[in-house]
Amino acid sequence: MARPAVNVAVRAARAAGQIILRYMNRVDGLAVVEKQRMDFASEVDRAAEAEIIRELKRAFPAHAILAEESGAQGKAKHTWVIDPLDGTHNYLRGIPHFSVSIAMLENDEPVYGVVYDPLRDELFTASRGDGAYLNDRRIRASSRGQLGGALLATGFPYRQRAHLDAQLGMTRALLAEAEDLRRSGSAALDLAYAASGRYDGFFEIGLKPWDMAAGCLLVREAGGRYCDFVGRDGIPETGNLVAGGIHVVAGMVKAISAELPPTLAR
Repeated sequence: MARPAVNVAVRAARAAGQIILRYMNRVDGLAVVEKQRMDFASEVDRAAEAEIIRELKRAFPAHAILAEESGAQGKAKHTWVIDPLDGTHNYLRGIPHFSVSIAMLENDEPVYGVVYDPLRDELFTASRGDGAYLNDRRIRASSRGQLGGALLATGFPYRQRAHLDAQLGMTRALLAEAEDLRRSGSAALDLAYAASGRYDGFFEIGLKPWDMAAGCLLVREAGGRYCDFVGRDGIPETGNLVAGGIHVVAGMVKAISAELPPTLAR
């Protein structure tokens, strides 16, 4: 049975999903701002985020908020971390792959997480110690015993182009052993797919807390592992993340070690 906090997050995610779908066929008329170079937000991002915050505040008025569009609100033991539309670039171009990501942190550790794909009506949920689920069905991370033959996912974030050579080197090293690589445009969904075994592993440079908090909890509760590029467990402050099946993650960390510049090994 889902915890009450997860039920609230699910309700918030579904409400945001309705807003996202309502505007999907009208994206050409949306007001879009460029927050920084190649970093866009639309009125849908803001409306979905406002709806999520409204639902969460109704149930947990004393909790803090960290949201992609509106930033930090308050300080508390419990913080809700929100990405109202992970995959905005896909959404604005009509590419049908994006998600809503909501996590609750307790003393900076994720304890509840929801990643919702409104197009497929796929709801990934997790509670610390209770496992991970897709539409109420228990999911498991990949049990593959090695990197060889693995299907991996990544992203090439616009904020991290200074590290492009390093990431291409890491990608080359991984593809020397892995079966193939996907780049879908939604880190939250990539992590949910890693938690459900659709992907064997995932890595990306410079993720933000709202990109990875819910997805990391899903991976851990599905029996997987997440760490930084040198293998230190936990959500990395740098945002340089490796996640997926336990053995695949170990193989990924080993494979990329020779390609890591000092700036990515911190």
